[in-house]
Amino acid sequence: MIYLPQLDPDLPDFFPDPCGALTDPNGLLAMGGDLSPQRLLNAYAQGIFPWFSEGEPILWWSPDPRCVFRTEALNMHRNLRRQLAGKQWRLTVDHAFDDVIRACAAPRSNESGTWIMPAMIDGYSRLHALGHAHSVEVWEGARLVGGIYGVAVGRLFCGESMFSAESGSSKIALIALADLLRSMDFPLIDTQVSNAHTLLLGALEVPRQDYLQDVELLTQLPGCVGSWADYTPRLLQLS
Repeated sequence: MIYLPQLDPDLPDFFPDPCGALTDPNGLLAMGGDLSPQRLLNAYAQGIFPWFSEGEPILWWSPDPRCVFRTEALNMHRNLRRQLAGKQWRLTVDHAFDDVIRACAAPRSNESGTWIMPAMIDGYSRLHALGHAHSVEVWEGARLVGGIYGVAVGRLFCGESMFSAESGSSKIALIALADLLRSMDFPLIDTQVSNAHTLLLGALEVPRQDYLQDVELLTQLPGCVGSWADYTPRLLQLS
């Protein structure tokens, strides 16, 4: 039987030491609590994130190793630029957060369900309203064709999910986000756990202890709380 610490909804500042997370399943740390803005921000500031499925309690994770992108390494490569040549796409920031998270929550063609349930959508939408969660959107005319969203704590950005309704649009959203974050002196995008897609895009696996040291440093730096809607991604010349 697996024993997990049970979080008290009335103590949003408390989490167990992430180094005490289970190895099987990798990174499972605690259960319960809530998805209030205060608890979510406290979690990310300690290298912890929520991830659970319908019918489960809220589960909190801190896996080892951790998967990250270095923002300085995410750039528009020649083959992607060639693939996107001639597309009439435009980029915005924080113009359609709710639409992005709901698109990310929609079941994928190769999946039977989603982990981004209504409680998660509500929690991150509240963070967005408070200026802590942000999205990058890719548009084709008035149609939203791709996007990414996540949470900023200090100068750490924790990517949560991205979607693509047109080939290449989620990659563009990710690269645009990295370009924006570089301009704001954010060196990392946390992507939690690796998969073949993120590794192909250039993500790195780092030991949890190294990641936690980065978290401790970056979350103490002054960030940029509030809407990022006035920021314009600089990178896109698709033709």
